[in-house]
Amino acid sequence: MTRASDLKKSDVLEHNGSLFVIRQIDVQSPSARGAATLYRVRAAAVGGGPKFEERFKGDEDVPTVDLQRRPVHFSYLDGDDHVFMDDEDYSQYPLNSADIADEMAFITDATHGVMALKVGDTVIGLELPSSVVLSIAETAPAMKAASASARTKPATLETGLVVQVPEYLQEGEKVKVNTVERKFMSRA
Repeated sequence: MTRASDLKKSDVLEHNGSLFVIRQIDVQSPSARGAATLYRVRAAAVGGGPKFEERFKGDEDVPTVDLQRRPVHFSYLDGDDHVFMDDEDYSQYPLNSADIADEMAFITDATHGVMALKVGDTVIGLELPSSVVLSIAETAPAMKAASASARTKPATLETGLVVQVPEYLQEGEKVKVNTVERKFMSRA
């Protein structure tokens, strides 16, 4: 059991005998006195299937499942599956491309710190590091007289992710990107 206020994205809930992976948590703080903060949880069934949405009060206990986290790295693409290899025992975990499409916007062959989330022997998803380093694949030319103001331009990164970067950056440069906010952090 976990308190609703302590739930995180990629935690696993048990509901009606099925397992659901949390994909999104929205926090709602009512303005009325004594009103409890509400957490709206959106989750998807492990292995595909129905979606689950529920609201919990912050102090409410939610039935969760213990996860095992294993360090992995992207190995290769096999049809509709992305195959990840365990960094410690070299086990291979195929994950359906549709289930991890959001995470793949941050993962390359060189990405470190990715964790496979396991329940028993089943891999149910990936947990990303808080930031990753990616190179700029395409962007407008750098401005020679770029000012110190915070003007930005869109840049397509090597994975296809588009983020706003400062206008002085050029193609080929490496940048650090926050995986939670999907935003540029700094040069790498």
